[in-house]
Amino acid sequence: MRQTKIDDFLELEHHNKELEKKIQEEVAKNREKDKLMFQQSKLASLGEMLGNISHQWRQPLMEINSLFLPIEAKLSLTDTLDKEEVLEAIQKLNHITRYMSNTIDDFTDFFSTDKEKIKFKLLEQINSTINIISGGLKAHNIKLDIIIQKNPELIGYKNDYSQVLINIISNAKDILVQRKIENPYIKISIFEENNNIVTTVEDNAGGINVIPIEKIFEPFFTYQKTNGSGLGLFMSKLIIEKNLNGKLEVKNYSQGAFFKITIPKN
Repeated sequence: MRQTKIDDFLELEHHNKELEKKIQEEVAKNREKDKLMFQQSKLASLGEMLGNISHQWRQPLMEINSLFLPIEAKLSLTDTLDKEEVLEAIQKLNHITRYMSNTIDDFTDFFSTDKEKIKFKLLEQINSTINIISGGLKAHNIKLDIIIQKNPELIGYKNDYSQVLINIISNAKDILVQRKIENPYIKISIFEENNNIVTTVEDNAGGINVIPIEKIFEPFFTYQKTNGSGLGLFMSKLIIEKNLNGKLEVKNYSQGAFFKITIPKN
């Protein structure tokens, strides 16, 4: 009888170990799946990012061209050129090329993989993010307002925060363009609330016509967006909750959609 109990115990122990092993394997699989979906989400926005680079660079390239045209004309007509004029053109050229170089740095930084959590200033990261997407907004005459009460610091993966902002703002831009909204705008607000750092993004595109509205965070759900992957907002919610220990919410207000990102200060 005693031997039977020992055998039953050993068999139960064996089953427990097998179950624990299976659980660990499933957890590992889910982690790999999350990583894969995160990469898919970034790749899905790659085409749009390349489009933003072209928007960002078109104006500086035109400015460079405008600097050289009068210099070329004077040399062709008179063979003489004022030294001060050349130095001024060189100074402007240096400023423009610095801007273009910073733009590439922002894009490169965005697509790099964060290896560890770091402390970063929220406003600096927002400025870097806006530098990536502002060209696309300007191309469609979309006004962007940033209202910040403080410039708090966060500890986390800074590119994850940028990824979420880009996903939300890009979706708002697409809907504003698609619905041909007059005087389109997007507003970003940053403030502190109950020991949390809050970022809100709102637009005047008329709101999200989905019931329940939280359905937009489901994987592979696309809303009025052609060629959408359906991963952007799903990954955004996952990033905020898992990587930044925060919360991502959405609602409609009188003018359009209102997204709220809440991240603990500590």
